[in-house]
Amino acid sequence: MKTDEHIESLSREGQLLADAAGAAGTSAEVPTCPGWLVRDLLRHTGMVHRWATQFVAHGHTEYRPDAGEPDLDGDALLSWFREGHAALVGALRAAPPDLECWTFLPAPSPLTFWARRQAHETTVHRMDAASAVGLEVGDAPTELAADGIDELLTVFHARDRSRVRPEKPGTLRVRPTDGPPGAVWTVHLSPDGPPRTVRNDEGPADTELSGAAGALYAVLWNRAPVDAVTLAGNPQLAALWRESSSVTWN
Repeated sequence: MKTDEHIESLSREGQLLADAAGAAGTSAEVPTCPGWLVRDLLRHTGMVHRWATQFVAHGHTEYRPDAGEPDLDGDALLSWFREGHAALVGALRAAPPDLECWTFLPAPSPLTFWARRQAHETTVHRMDAASAVGLEVGDAPTELAADGIDELLTVFHARDRSRVRPEKPGTLRVRPTDGPPGAVWTVHLSPDGPPRTVRNDEGPADTELSGAAGALYAVLWNRAPVDAVTLAGNPQLAALWRESSSVTWN
């Protein structure tokens, strides 16, 4: 996906998140994030949006902490979220292609990094808001979902901090049935290091997950159960992913 497409996805998904949160109410439970209410979701995602904006808008080249979550609720919290989301979208649209600022994952440029990361941060939490109001969570647009699967497998879980490590080596394949050409990933899992993901379907796989890209995206980000897609082979690797694949930025 191109940077402007990521920004448009961020814009759309943030608006959908706010709409779903408003429909659910801030005291509603978030089934995809046990222990969270919608107010927790809005406070967290709104804080992340403002944190990202400071790097994009001001070009900070070193890490800076976030400003914390607000003690807001109800309509005031929803307005605060919408304002922060709009500010992030505006900052990304106004940023020059050669923007220099701090990032925390490999990317072709800081601008492409922040646009992609915030598009997926927001889409994943839009799924959370959708779950709070009983809406479908595995419905991310195909190209966006495939891109998010790629970020998760080839970037987040390429880091040493990935905890997806089986007792013995195994191979997990992820195959969207509706993705763009070449959208298939083979994840080589090892007890001795982080997963190594290649973008092909060469060789056998111990476990294969297949289905619509949106459904796979929701499953791999642990927003939907594995039975939302088709599983072939060893179910233990899918269970391992479910138990140990949560990610943090740092």
